[in-house]
Amino acid sequence: MSQRVLITAGAGGIGQAIAKAYLAAGARVHISDINPEALEAMKRQYPDLGTTVGDVSKANEVEALFRDVQTHLGGLDVLVNNAGIAGATSPVADYPVKTWMDVMNVNLTGTFLVTQHAIPMLTQSAAGSIVVMSSLAGRFGYANRVAYSTSKWGLVGFTKTLALELGPLGITANSIHPGAVDGPRVQSVLEGRAKLSGRSVQEEYDSALANQSIKHFVDADDIAALVLFLTGPHGRSISGQMFPIDGDSKAAS
Repeated sequence: MSQRVLITAGAGGIGQAIAKAYLAAGARVHISDINPEALEAMKRQYPDLGTTVGDVSKANEVEALFRDVQTHLGGLDVLVNNAGIAGATSPVADYPVKTWMDVMNVNLTGTFLVTQHAIPMLTQSAAGSIVVMSSLAGRFGYANRVAYSTSKWGLVGFTKTLALELGPLGITANSIHPGAVDGPRVQSVLEGRAKLSGRSVQEEYDSALANQSIKHFVDADDIAALVLFLTGPHGRSISGQMFPIDGDSKAAS
């Protein structure tokens, strides 16, 4: 029987790579996202894909999402908590309180709400799995990104608690900690840094990788492959663990 999979923020970036990997493996997949256009684009490419527009930080929209999941999938084997926002770039002394709350509402409360709704469905699965997308910033402090780092550290405690509570029910829970992911977004960031610093894009690239032993950014497809392994048949004894996938980074920057 093919896996039934829910991925939040599944219409772009890491979430999209994960969704495509599961679909390629023959899974039945439902994704949520706040971007309706991106969802429509994915639906055109994969007509059997289930989609829901929604904000994970809003309880009523999470309830609507799970009504859709029940209708489309009829159950759930895998939950990938991928939704999150970055927040502001600002020192703690000047960090906007509203932005702090927004980041916590999406990254922590949103993950809590989605997981809470998923647990009754996962308990009915013969091989339930939860993956929580943390970050490199969930292993190190991150100057000028206090809300993001705090929330990503919080997800580690959340995941380890899930592993303790749900392990006896046969459900695994693990967190993944990517570094900077290769693609248009990081390229745009490097170009912006170069304009401000007067250095070349290549110099900014080298600087960004200075804390890594492996000198390239993370491939989103590699993150997807790790998710599939952890939620597959060979991952049934792996739970409560943190999985860095960051080129052996020594700091968040």
